[in-house]
Amino acid sequence: MKQEYRRTKTIVSLINYHFVFCPRYRRKIFSNPKVEQRFKEIVHEVCTEQKIEVLAIKCEKDHTHLFLNALPQISPSQIMAKIKGVSSRKIRQEFKHLNHMPSLWTRSFFVSTTGNVSSETIKKYVEEQKKRG
Repeated sequence: MKQEYRRTKTIVSLINYHFVFCPRYRRKIFSNPKVEQRFKEIVHEVCTEQKIEVLAIKCEKDHTHLFLNALPQISPSQIMAKIKGVSSRKIRQEFKHLNHMPSLWTRSFFVSTTGNVSSETIKKYVEEQKKRG
């Protein structure tokens, strides 16, 4: 998967995160296709609002994988807080059988950075900066 660098006025970045997280008590909430579909819609809404690109979403019965590209201004913890908070509230409002849970998600999550920058690319970038100055 070849990706373009994201550019703002002052930043050039390529930061991809792989997140994995579970519902409380490992409940199999994604066994219901409507819950899974609504969760994916909410993730897309939140990410669009936060200028985060959704590269992939995969839901298993009792956990989900998100592959996201974000700008460096937002931390992985902030991303998770926003996605979990909004999705928990909306899903529990819309699916009454989940409303009895105080929160839909556990507090924990897994995150790993991924990317396609090699040492050679970084070396080339540093060399080009010497020429500019």
